[in-house]
Amino acid sequence: MLPINYESWHHMPDSNKNQALDNIKERFALDVSDDYIKKALGKKWRDHKSTLKKQYFKKDISLEEKLRNVPPGMLRYQWEDAVGFWNSKKGEDRERVGTSSRQKLKFTHTIRSRSFASVAEAKKKLKEKKAEYEAIASTDSSVNLENIDNRIITEVLGPKSSQQYMPSGSQDQAEVQRLKDQIAQMQASTVEQIAEVERKYEELQQQLRTDAAARETAATAREVAAAAMAVE
Repeated sequence: MLPINYESWHHMPDSNKNQALDNIKERFALDVSDDYIKKALGKKWRDHKSTLKKQYFKKDISLEEKLRNVPPGMLRYQWEDAVGFWNSKKGEDRERVGTSSRQKLKFTHTIRSRSFASVAEAKKKLKEKKAEYEAIASTDSSVNLENIDNRIITEVLGPKSSQQYMPSGSQDQAEVQRLKDQIAQMQASTVEQIAEVERKYEELQQQLRTDAAARETAATAREVAAAAMAVE
């Protein structure tokens, strides 16, 4: 239905995509758009293709061995087409580009992780500084706590940070919190929808593999029976 012998998801015929989409919609009720399901299918197709390449397209064996190393349940011509592309200069160039992109993504993730660590450290310092001011205020009535939050942020993050991070009033604070909650809900909903589509796709793929194995077994049985009759 979604063979791997296409160079990319964009090269996959719309007829194949629509057939996969129709099969999923017939079996499952998903409250998402068709485009959303197709994008999720594209991601799973790329992941599946990458997994097969890692498992069966071994770099330390000859091309002939790679061509013979057909994954279970896959049509031989589809595997041979995929192997031919991976073994071509275009396929090798695309792999190098993909590797470079993954390395950049990993670097970006590392930088972001360091940024998150810096934020966590700042939050810790803010909490400690607030506790310090509250302790002073409990013993010194001359300490004015009216603008304590702004003063703490200024000391920890710098003079411009109090204006940048502190809302001007309670309404602003409520609006900021509302937006944060809304974003969190949207992110959680998106993750759940993606997980649901992926789960349904895996169920469909497993059913297709089971059906293919059954057909192969039946075909083998017919061949054996035909051979036995020929001998008789």
